Amino acid sequence: MVSMGYTIYYRVEIKEYKKACMFIERICNGLNLDCKFNEREIIIKPSSKEVEPLVIKNGRGFVKTYKREPYTSIYLLLLFSLSAFGSVEVSDDEGFAL
Repeated sequence: MVSMGYTIYYRVEIKEYKKACMFIERICNGLNLDCKFNEREIIIKPSSKEVEPLVIKNGRGFVKTYKREPYTSIYLLLLFSLSAFGSVEVSDDEGFAL
């Protein structure tokens, strides 16, 4: 069953931005996800229109995935992987927090 309005909340502090971008680009290419890099912003666009793009920048953010898989899991993995390049906190509507 798909949850309406499921949201992932995050706080990111990327200290090694260039390395983080190289890593995210490698992962997105392997998963066939479109990714773009602006000044201090990483945008990951899913192939599905039912999921919001993941916009990652230093500070707080959120993204609605509506619990659509595999995007919810991919977004969580991408966010957590950025902890190798700084710090990451993630929570969701269901009480998950790390």
